[in-house]
Amino acid sequence: MKSPITLEICAGGGGQALGLEQAGFAHAGLVEIDQSSCETLQLNRPLWNVVQADANQFDGRPYQGIDLLAGGVPCPPFSVAGKQLGADDERDLFPAMLRLTREIRPPMVMIENVRGLLSAQFADYRSAIITELGYLGYWAEWRLLHANNHGVPQLRPRALLVAIRHDSSELYSWPTPDPSHTSTVGDTLRDLMGANGWRGTDAWSANANTIAPTVVGGSHKHGGPDLGPVRARAGWAKLGVNGIGIADDAPEPDFQGVPKLTTRMVARIQGFPDDWTFTGRKTRAYRQIGNAFPPPVARAMGASLLECVGASQLVLMEK
Repeated sequence: MKSPITLEICAGGGGQALGLEQAGFAHAGLVEIDQSSCETLQLNRPLWNVVQADANQFDGRPYQGIDLLAGGVPCPPFSVAGKQLGADDERDLFPAMLRLTREIRPPMVMIENVRGLLSAQFADYRSAIITELGYLGYWAEWRLLHANNHGVPQLRPRALLVAIRHDSSELYSWPTPDPSHTSTVGDTLRDLMGANGWRGTDAWSANANTIAPTVVGGSHKHGGPDLGPVRARAGWAKLGVNGIGIADDAPEPDFQGVPKLTTRMVARIQGFPDDWTFTGRKTRAYRQIGNAFPPPVARAMGASLLECVGASQLVLMEK
């Protein structure tokens, strides 16, 4: 059986694309407006069709026949760290997602966003999207997934929207949470933190004996390479991490104080493999990492969608 095909919008630094690839999807195209992110995608996967474009202007009609429309649309319209303007925010790309769904009519749609989208104030907005997808012939559901239930050593709750065409919707099941394979921050980063022979590595690793707070990447309008706002930085401090800024390298042997994370360390906290390289200066690279959909969660979602595809094909064969 050939690999199911996906088109992804707002692809960013590749977290969702990588996870879907790991699950077994092939990519017809990855649409991203940010140049550094496009360069990251092209550097890591030269054969991918990376399209630098605004999703609002992207024509989906040439992609009719794909199996999945996916994306992680911008989160600032719904983030508690922003003004929560929702549909009134110029960065809201759910309308673009709905337009592309109308143009392509894929069997499946999967969109990821921040937890804030599931708050009461956006109930009408969520219902309107479900209603529109219903008119287009889809069953759709919102659900909250926790990254630490899928092997990612941080909290990172994410809102997921899955839409399946009505003829296959009863065959879909959400991924089963399994936190048993999730390691602590100390275990996850011990080798990277001690890469330069820091003598405090073992003590640091033993103290960092839980999962991390949610990594926050900031927006293109606001936010530098900090690990999050004040509350999040307090959580990092308990783990022995200075959350203000990102280090260029691991601590030296005689380092005294509270270490900072490098971009590679943050990428591993997000679930990226160490051979996935991010382009751009430190702030741009960190923003790609911090805003990413963790690949292990995307892989779990992709696997659940592939099971639905397989079940649908089995039903058709039996008929």
